[in-house]
Amino acid sequence: MVEVKADALVTSFDELEHDEAGMSLKDELQLLKARLAAGVIAGKRPALDGVKSAESSLFVERFLRRGVESGLEAKSADNASSGAGGFAIPREIDEQIDRTLVTISPIRAIANVVKVGTSNYRKLITTGGTPSGWVGFEAARPETGTPTFSEVVPASGELYANPAASQHMLDDALFDVESWLASEIATEFARAESAAFIKGTGVNQPLGFLASPNATTADGARPMGTLQTIGTGLAGAFPATNPADKLIDLVQSLRQPYRQGAVFVMNSATAAVIRKFKTTDGAFIWQPGMIAGQPATLLGYPVIEAEDMPDIAANSLSVAFGNFKAGYIIAERAETMILRDPYTKKPYVYFYATKRIGGQVVNSEAIKLLKFA
Repeated sequence: MVEVKADALVTSFDELEHDEAGMSLKDELQLLKARLAAGVIAGKRPALDGVKSAESSLFVERFLRRGVESGLEAKSADNASSGAGGFAIPREIDEQIDRTLVTISPIRAIANVVKVGTSNYRKLITTGGTPSGWVGFEAARPETGTPTFSEVVPASGELYANPAASQHMLDDALFDVESWLASEIATEFARAESAAFIKGTGVNQPLGFLASPNATTADGARPMGTLQTIGTGLAGAFPATNPADKLIDLVQSLRQPYRQGAVFVMNSATAAVIRKFKTTDGAFIWQPGMIAGQPATLLGYPVIEAEDMPDIAANSLSVAFGNFKAGYIIAERAETMILRDPYTKKPYVYFYATKRIGGQVVNSEAIKLLKFA
């Protein structure tokens, strides 16, 4: 008896005939082309990261361009009803959105971002307590203080984008619908979330760190969640003499463990004012980045420019300094959901994308604010 192995390509056509029943010949050819491109038919190599998979190609060619829903991963349940659903964006598109969000959303790049599977994310914070104590060799060991646990639930909401494309554009084979969709969603998401992480109200959106409670009291005397402010001594301005001293006060108000990894956050208008500050010997305290992509430094710490920070004005909180990895958390659902809507405004096709995102200050000792008052 001689064992005969079928040719891999012939086998793949047989699989197409059985597994893709009901598909048109054009769909079958596109599916075969996608599988060949991903290396899944010949069996010689697995699909690598960075190479478009058959799933992603099918998603673009069938769902985005023509609205064919068969064979795609469906999400058909939510908290309100069992009929509202959508399709999970393939990994290549979703990672492209994440990369773009990090690039153009400055707070996301410096905060602690966690991926969650549900909307009920919680974080435990400990305060107080004495973990150890000194005693004699034969002295009694009294009980040490017990930490107090506090639960933090980041305020969250559903972020959505609803870009539209004409059916004529989608039918054009030269139109890169995948890159266009990822770019549109990322731009709209980044614009909205960047503002929310800074000044969001916490109602159906993240609670921004500037919208969190603040007080002038030092660490240990403020309630948890209340940020400390350092005043400039003038309403809407730096002092005329030695203005950089207020920035030094801001830096030193942050305890040393948090200064490892701390950054300044301000908008371009505030940065233009601070860039002109000099030391007594005429040297600028602002050092521009010497390499492309490297941030400028102020007093030895990186400067992140976020245009949603307020301009210098009376009582404004125009400069933040702190370790945002320790102080601010962003909790987001792992998948971006998308619904294709070709009916609302014909001949345009809407792509309704949603993502649940939350954010809040979790360690109020890790972020300090400069108040122009």
